[in-house]
This record gives sequence, C-alpha cells and structure tokens, in this order.
Amino acid sequence: MKNQKIRREKSSISLSGMSEEKILGLRLCELPIQISGSWVQECIAEVCKELEDKKLKFKPDFYLADEWLTPEDEPVIGVPFYLVDSTLIKLEQKMMLDVEGGTKKTCLQLLRHELGHAVSYAYHLYKKRKWQKIFGHSSKEYNDTYRYRPHSKNFVRHLDGFYAQYHPDEDFAETFAVWLTPDSDWKNQYKNWKAIKKLEYVEFVMCSIQEKDPIVKKGRKFWQASKLKRTLKNHYKRKKRFHAEDSPHFHDENLKRIFLQRTEENKKMPPAAKSIIKYRREILDNVSMWTGEKKYIINDLFRDVCLRCRALNLVTEDSESMAILKISTYITALTLNYVYTGWFRGDKK
Repeated sequence: MKNQKIRREKSSISLSGMSEEKILGLRLCELPIQISGSWVQECIAEVCKELEDKKLKFKPDFYLADEWLTPEDEPVIGVPFYLVDSTLIKLEQKMMLDVEGGTKKTCLQLLRHELGHAVSYAYHLYKKRKWQKIFGHSSKEYNDTYRYRPHSKNFVRHLDGFYAQYHPDEDFAETFAVWLTPDSDWKNQYKNWKAIKKLEYVEFVMCSIQEKDPIVKKGRKFWQASKLKRTLKNHYKRKKRFHAEDSPHFHDENLKRIFLQRTEENKKMPPAAKSIIKYRREILDNVSMWTGEKKYIINDLFRDVCLRCRALNLVTEDSESMAILKISTYITALTLNYVYTGWFRGDKK
C-alpha cells in the first residue's frame, strides 16, 4: 500500500513548468522519472544488441542512480537520474555546467564502459590469474584522484581523462568498451601499442564465455534514486563541492584577491592576463623546478588561470614583477597540493 501511495504521489508531480526552487526542494525518491520510454532506453537497447552480436548471454539490469556507476561485485548498472527527463537535464547543465552522458554518443560510451565492469563481475573475470597479470589486481585501492601519462600506449583511450590509467578495473572496462564498440577497428588503431595485448585478451576471454550463463545473475542496486531521500538542493551542494576544482569558477575568489576587477577608475591599469602570459615560460620553468611536477600539468593550470583572468576582466595595480611573483606563488601552492594529494584544492571534504 505504501509503495502504491508513493507511485500515486510521483505521478501527480509534473516537472515541466515547475519552478527551479520547487524542483530543488524535491527528494530524489519523489522524482517522477523512469528509464522506460526515455531516450536512454534506446541507448541501452543498442548496447545490449552489441552484446548479442558478440554472442554474449549477459544482460544486466539497469536502474536510475545518483550518478554513473556499477557497484563493486554487482552485475548491475546505475544510470544518472537526470538523463531521463529534459527538465532535469537542463538543471544538471545549469548546476554542473556539463551533462555527463547527455548526448547519444557519450551515453553509449559510458554504457559500454559500465558494461565492462558488469561483465567482469558477472563472470568473475577479475579473479582470473591472466586478467590480474595483464591489468593488475582488482583489490588495489581506489584513490580520490589519479596521475596519468598522456602519451602512454599501454592503455586504450575511450573516455576522456585517460581513465584507463586510474585503476585495473577501469583499465579493463575501458579496454572492453573499445572492443565492444562497433566498427572501432581496434586491431589497426592499436596495432603498434602495448595496449593491443589487452584488447586481444579481452577478445579471447569474451570468446571463452560466449553462450555461457553468468556466474552471478542478480545484483544489489546501490544508490538507487528511488530510495534516496536527500533533496536535489543537497544533492547538487554535495556534487559541486566534490567537483569544485573542475569548475571554471574554481579560481575566481583567489584571483580577485590577487588582482582587481576593471572599473572606470582603474581602466588604464594593465590587464592581468596579458602581464602573466608574457612570462609563461619562466613561470612554468620555475614552478616545475621547485615542485618537481611535469610542465604539461602546470601549463593546464596556467591556462585556466589566464582564462579566468580574462573572463573576470582583471587588472593589476602592482608592478609587473610583483604581479608575476603573486601569481607564481599561487600556481606553486596549487601545484604542491596536487603533488601531495592529487587535488589542486587543499582538502578533499
């Protein structure tokens, strides 16, 4: 009776036309959403057909969760709740400035990746000695962040951020996704890469389980949206905090402490971005020398700082040498945080 009441209450809610304030006040479990009938269902059907074409009998359960996920050891796949409703997609875009999996292409990429996890759990592939020899041990601890080598040919490239380098499980999932993708031509694309051995192993092990039922047929659906009682407002508050340094506004408050925003009174002061770009090479050389960090990491940070200086229309009242000293100190502090914690910000809370 209680579940029927909840379903009736959900069906009476219409997100279309509802104010943003009211939507943010809703709990995730109150959202009137489902995969059935959405464009996501079509993407799921497409990747399931890809499994069938490979003669794999595995068909995982898909459910709405608070983010993309495949719970550890559970052969089920969670899809972000916001993807199945156009109003929630717009809210996600506004709140996070990005919608992960918001296009058919990226949604399919992420589904194939999660399928890699799910099939590994369903058939206990990660327990095989050969799997562990090629990818590493699945029991390796997940860190909050990871360091990657952008030019490494030991790993495939599927999702952005060189995600295969994060953890052995992610390495397998990314390799599986490349293997599963129709017309990926991985044999030619990776023929001169060490990653080809991983792809060949995936093909070998997938052939070995063709037409076989999974060892684990059912899984527990953790972080299911229909059971989460936190409001959307609290959901985004937590999410923004976690992804703070990925936001283009991450540097804004600190840069405003170093420089001034242009006004009529100070409009003749030199633009901050112009001043620091002039000494880009010297800044990169010195920060790299004293932190031991690679220049491409520092350069990405330097670029983001310059972009925000331009966007905020910042100027400097200091001498050129003092402005460079201040910004160099700021970039050095962030880089040292990254060296020792994997984060540019100084905490992980």
